[in-house]
Amino acid sequence: MASMLEEPASELVRKDKRFKELGLNPDDYTDKKTVIDLLLKHPELMQRPIVIRGKRAVIARPPEKLAALL
Repeated sequence: MASMLEEPASELVRKDKRFKELGLNPDDYTDKKTVIDLLLKHPELMQRPIVIRGKRAVIARPPEKLAALL
């Protein structure tokens, strides 16, 4: 799925209060491998919703991003 996104893999990670509580640094999560490893350990950090259509995917946050996919 990460390869289907036009955005960088780092956009899959929510950099919110929980991210900060874990003491994480956004600069450490910029490539697909580190992002996937992080999300496997902490799935609550995954941006949602992710909408897949055909061979493309978009993080539909804000919802206006979804219009480009549809």
